[in-house]
Order: sequence, then structure tokens, then C-alpha cells
Amino acid sequence: MNEKTAKTVSKFLSLVLRHSPEKIGLKLDENGWADVEELILKCSKKGNHLDAELLDYVVENNDKKRFAFNEDKTKIRASQGHSISVELNLAETEPSEYLYHGTVGKFMESIQKEGLQKMSRQHVHLSKDKETAVKVGSRRGIPQILTVRSGAMHRDGFKFYLSENEVWLTDEVPSKYIEFK
Repeated sequence: MNEKTAKTVSKFLSLVLRHSPEKIGLKLDENGWADVEELILKCSKKGNHLDAELLDYVVENNDKKRFAFNEDKTKIRASQGHSISVELNLAETEPSEYLYHGTVGKFMESIQKEGLQKMSRQHVHLSKDKETAVKVGSRRGIPQILTVRSGAMHRDGFKFYLSENEVWLTDEVPSKYIEFK
């Protein structure tokens, strides 16, 4: 399988399964699931070659496990990161004492004032380890790694969820819970 093709398909799937299903006329259910046959058909009609084998490869080999199939592989959805309203039905989960967030320097001033905000997404994304946060922050430049006192947040009533691909999700992180180093 050509890695460049897989990466292109992954980016396209992120667009249609997380942000703009209407780009190809795709319907997602309230939980973000799309019918695999409909996805393949509508992608092909828009000039984006996709078949079951390529889709399976992208889901299985995506380094961040961004996508998931249902048990019989008839439906697919993005694991998290939606800017459209979907209910992922994730159970509230107690986080570890510390989680991490990767960002870049240009956002530090607003984060110090306003904390971490979900912006156009449904949740703030946090990582279980610094290495993952570094990868996330590196996508936009030189990474700045923030330590989030998630245990204290949880004890203070903030809710946390763990996505299928092990990204921690919460609605916001007030700056008082962030260690700036």
C-alpha cells in the first residue's frame, strides 16, 4: 500500500467524518457513524478513489487511530475531533493525576489568560504522555508542552472522557489547572 495514498485518504476521511460530511453528500447518524458502502460510493462519485481494502488499511494503520469501524465493519466514524455535533457515547472516566497538551508559542498568551478552550471542536484534547503531546504540538511548529492537573480538575467536578484511540477529552481546562514551564 502506498503511504502517500493512505495519508491522502486519511486527511480526506478526517474532513468528511469530523467536519464536513456534506462535501460528498454523506449522512452521519447522531453518533457520528457513516455507512461504509455509502462512504465508498460517494467518495468515488466525487473523484476520490476508495474501496473496502484501502479503507481497511487506513483505519488499521493510522498512527493516531483516528477512525474506527463498528463490529461488522459496515459503519465507520472518527474517534474524536469533530467540529460537527455528534454524541460519541463515551463514559465519564477518571483521569490520571496529570495529562498533557501540545501547542505552540503563539497560543501561550491566550492559554495563560483563558485556559484551554475547545474552540471549533467538541472537546479539548489531552494526551496521557509528554511524547504524544510533543507530536501534536510539532504539527504547527516548535512544541510547547503544558502539564494539566487533571486529577485536581476531576476532584473539582470537571468531566473527562477517553476516546477509542486513547485521547483524553474534556470541555475546557481553566488556566489555574495548567502548569506553565
